[in-house]
Amino acid sequence: MGPRLFFQRVPEGKVVKNRVHLDVRAGTGLVGEERLATLEAECARLVALGAVHVRTLYADDENESCIVMQDIEGNEFCLD
Repeated sequence: MGPRLFFQRVPEGKVVKNRVHLDVRAGTGLVGEERLATLEAECARLVALGAVHVRTLYADDENESCIVMQDIEGNEFCLD
């Protein structure tokens, strides 16, 4: 129950300050257009609070859509 953190090793090194990348679950259990609409609504809410929309990664054969964002200090996180 509640928030959970998963630490995952990645092969590439990071050359800028972002030390932790959080995936914020906003579309859990949703797929396709319904998922994307939910993510876009949450993105708009967070932009109004000062976050920045970086890019939208659209669904493909392997992954559902997600939205890459930055907080007010420039740290990246994903709406997933």
